[in-house]
This record gives sequence, structure tokens and C-alpha cells, in this order.
Amino acid sequence: MVGEAMVKAEDLNLCFGMLMMATAGKSNEGEKMEGVVITEWKDIPMELLLRIVSLVDDRTAIIASGVCSGWRDAIGLGLTHLCLSWCKKNMNNLVLSLSPKFTKLQTLILRQENPQLEDDAVEKIAKFCHDLQDLDLSKSFKLSDHSLYALAHGCPNLTKLNISGCTAFSDEALEYLTNFRQKLKILNLCGCVKAATDRALQAIGRNCGLLQSLNLGWCDNVGDVGVMSLAYGCPDLRSLDLCGCVRITDDSVIALATRCPHLRSLGLYYCRNITDRAMYSLAQSRVKNKPAMWQPMKGRYDEEGLKSLNISQCTALTPSAVQAVCDTFPALHTCSGRHSLVMSGCLNLTSVHCACAVQAHRTVSYIPHPAH
Repeated sequence: MVGEAMVKAEDLNLCFGMLMMATAGKSNEGEKMEGVVITEWKDIPMELLLRIVSLVDDRTAIIASGVCSGWRDAIGLGLTHLCLSWCKKNMNNLVLSLSPKFTKLQTLILRQENPQLEDDAVEKIAKFCHDLQDLDLSKSFKLSDHSLYALAHGCPNLTKLNISGCTAFSDEALEYLTNFRQKLKILNLCGCVKAATDRALQAIGRNCGLLQSLNLGWCDNVGDVGVMSLAYGCPDLRSLDLCGCVRITDDSVIALATRCPHLRSLGLYYCRNITDRAMYSLAQSRVKNKPAMWQPMKGRYDEEGLKSLNISQCTALTPSAVQAVCDTFPALHTCSGRHSLVMSGCLNLTSVHCACAVQAHRTVSYIPHPAH
């Protein structure tokens, strides 16, 4: 807690002396900066203070903001990134205290190992931190729908939201949030089993057309209706994790292959309803989305298409279909150290190899043996 770490003037003077020794290296008479002589911590210009604060850890920055009203105002206006994950106790009170002071925050990380945050803290954030773009509330098990309602009416510039593990949120509240926070580009709903439903995904597809990354890992209420709504409503989708979404079928993958030409990463771990039909649709999408003849830049072409595919435990797939995907997307690798095509638990797919793995095997095979 900040109150337990009050800084004494003599401590600041000692730290100041060490700072001046480190920066000046020689003089004990103070450091001259643009005609100003700095002899103690109170003389530090606000511009230099903010520069120093940007180099120290967040705990130190918070302590410095409690030194005097001038430092509080300067740091409050200058601090844009803050992580409180180090706070193991009383994080909720700390957020309640800091939110009205640090109103220019753009990134706020509140990930917890033990649940501390409550709705009143999120409501405070929404009320004061209007510049916030990136908010991490992961593992906040105590939060309820009130937090999502608060974010819907505050933080108008929110583009990245992590609420993974927040199991109490409902799909109704998530739908309400997307009605107002339509600038979202990155959304992590991993483990949000009540919030991530087809109803919520339909709302995301309807409202969040700028979405680029979505994590739906282990959201077992997600089905084809929801994923297809995403595919049709979020054409710029680049990363989608559907690991553990056991209800989805080939229809979801076909919609993604058809409607999301920028898709680079797809997680289908344990989606056992996925068959060869889905794999061939991915391979065919490469041909359909190939750059036009007047844009024959090989570098650009290589950047397009899947770069990561996880089909572990998708036991219905056959080698020919998966090999077709691997051959179609050069960035998918099965070779050692580059596993971007993950097939764990699929014993029938051991014959699938990327081009460089095959080439390496051929190189080894053709090494001439020394004459005896």
C-alpha cells in the first residue's frame, strides 16, 4: 500500500544525491540545466521528473506522486502506462486512490493471482480514466456485470480489453458493452463461460467491425452461429483462439476461411467436430485471396495467409487434408523449433511435414557416404 511507503525528505535528498552523482559524475555543486541549478529534489523541473519517472518501476512512480502536490499533478498528467500486478494486497483500495489522480492513463494492467478487484474500483476507472485504451482485468473473479456496464459508459477510447477468467460476467452485459465500445480491436474472453455465448458473439459481430484478435479459449457455450457472426461482422480478424470450443463444426472454419482474408492465427485445439472439409476450405481460401496479377510481390504474398494453426486433438482429420493446408501456407511449419502447425495428440498425422522439413530430410538422405 502506498501509505505504508511514505518517503521522507532526507531519503529523497539521499536519492537525489545519488542521481546527481550518476548523471553528473563529478560536481557536488549541483547540476545546471538551462540556467537552473539543481541542488536538491525540490529543484527538479517537471520535464526532468517525468523523464525520471518513465525509467523507474511503477511502485516508485506511485510513491513519488505522494511527495508533494506538484509532483502528484505532474506525474498524474504525465503517466500513461501503469501496472499494479505486483500489488498482492489492497489492490482495490489502491485503484480507488489512484484513478482520480492518474487521469491520463492509456494502459492499465490489473492482472491478479488472488482476486482483489471489486466493481467500485472499475467504476472509478471508468469515471476518471477517459484516455484508457488498454485494460487488463484478467482473473478478477469478484467482478460482476456492474463493471462491464461501467466500462460501457466510460473509457470511450478502449481498444484492448482482457477479462479472461472473469467467470461472473454474463452475455447480456458483454452485449451491452459492445453496443458502446465499438473501437475494440483486441478482446480476451478466455474462460468467460457465461459471457462468451452465441448471443454475445452475434453482438460483437454486429458492433465491433474493427476487431482483430479474439480469444475464446474454453468457452464451451460458443457454437457455429456465434463464430459465423464473427466471420461476417469482423472481416479484419487476424487471430482467433477457439481452443476447447467443443460445439463448433466445419461451418465455423469455412465461414472464417471465406470471410476473414487476413486471418493469421487459428486455434482449434480439442475441436473434435472439425473434419477434412474445414481444412480444404482453408487451403482453397489461399487461392481465392491471392494478390492480383498486377501485385506479384513475392514478399507480400508470403506475408499473407495462416502463420499459426493448432489442430491438436482434432482426431477426425486425415493426413492428406492437413498436408494440403501445410503446402498452401508456407509459414506453417512442422520442423523442429518452428512448430507453427501444432498437431499434438493426432497420431495419424505424423506423416504431415512442411516444405523445409522435407527438404532437410532430403539433404540428409543425399549426403554421400565416405568410401571405405
